[in-house]
Amino acid sequence: MKVKLFEQRLIGIVIASLSAFTTTATMNEPSYAGGTTFYCGKSKGVPVTFARTQNRRNVPMIKWSSQDYFPKEWTNERRCKEVSRRFQRSYDNGTLKYIKTGTLRGETVVCAAANQNATCTDSTLLFTLKRGSNAKLTMRRLLNRRGLVAGNVLNETSEDTVNIDFDEFLNNATDELNSESN
Repeated sequence: MKVKLFEQRLIGIVIASLSAFTTTATMNEPSYAGGTTFYCGKSKGVPVTFARTQNRRNVPMIKWSSQDYFPKEWTNERRCKEVSRRFQRSYDNGTLKYIKTGTLRGETVVCAAANQNATCTDSTLLFTLKRGSNAKLTMRRLLNRRGLVAGNVLNETSEDTVNIDFDEFLNNATDELNSESN
């Protein structure tokens, strides 16, 4: 009788412990329900930063195919993963209303911005452009051009600054159904 009572209590403790552990583990995972998520996938073998929208569209943002400018340790795949992480951070922080060009520590950069007048900072930096590159041309080439077709998405406020309305960009961009997740 005592053994059976002990077994029942032990089972109860184990179940309670597992329930508490499961609840804690679930609460620590980030929840992206209802929002856009960014990830590094592949398209035809090339690393691509994708945005997965609320309605499950996989929108290719940036194809990472050039290795010319970067140190060897910064492979296309590593840059893809890092920039995808930065897009997600900016989206989660509410600063990804615009994608814009700017200058940070003397380098031409692409960053997230809450508004068109915001300046680029370390916390909004998405990636650095190659020295001497034309920011406008690079933005048009890097970002999925199909999303820029609408015209009202792209706002060139000065010779060096480009602002892209991110929501409009996503709404106008075509998706890619056959992406490979990394």
